[in-house]
Amino acid sequence: MNTFQPQQQQPQPQQQQIPNTVGQFNGGQYKIDHRDTNTLLSVMLQPGANFHAQPGAMVAMTPEVQLKGKSKFSLKKMFTGGEMAISTFTGPGEVLIAPPIWGDIIPLQLNGSNQWKVGRDNFLAFSDGVVKETKSQGLGKAMFSGEGLFIHHISGVGVFFIHSLGAIVERHLQPNEQWIVDNGHLVAWNCAYLIEKASSGGMMSNMLSGEGLVCRFTGPGTVYIQTRNPESLSTWIKGHAGTA
Repeated sequence: MNTFQPQQQQPQPQQQQIPNTVGQFNGGQYKIDHRDTNTLLSVMLQPGANFHAQPGAMVAMTPEVQLKGKSKFSLKKMFTGGEMAISTFTGPGEVLIAPPIWGDIIPLQLNGSNQWKVGRDNFLAFSDGVVKETKSQGLGKAMFSGEGLFIHHISGVGVFFIHSLGAIVERHLQPNEQWIVDNGHLVAWNCAYLIEKASSGGMMSNMLSGEGLVCRFTGPGTVYIQTRNPESLSTWIKGHAGTA
């Protein structure tokens, strides 16, 4: 009688799994999972603890959590870098937070002595003790940086969560080591940088087109970038809208 002999399977290369990220802060703990394109931040708050997030970022929460929206919008603050709006969650309970578009989430740990700069569209949430100031770069620098007129300056003690379009890449720079990044891919950084033109075209054409603008970072420090460019994605969507 013939017996079935299974074919010997060739070993398959192991795929790298993106690990979940867990941690805690004063007043709660957090977990970041589904870290591919559908990343989700879960926060468990102790009684009376506050947690702050980008308006509209809440996915779900337990009924014990209190939610308050705070808006500080004014024309003066628009031009001086004041806070625009924030949502505050007060425990006890659980809150689920997600960014508006597919990508990753990572925490920046703040110990009172370190500071970060974060792109205007990459802020997601932060714990009590973190200071977030939205400051103007100055018109000339903003035109060349690709980060818009405002960026977030982050300091204090706690944890600050940033999100990306696509995956986040982390690069640690040694003293005097340099790295050049296309400005549309910037997420967060804590080292010195200069704005440069990457192409050889005229300055006016570069200012109008946005082509060839990069940041030259100099270590020591860390730079986080995103693997997709929001402006390039927007252009791609517009180019394919309405096509069969």
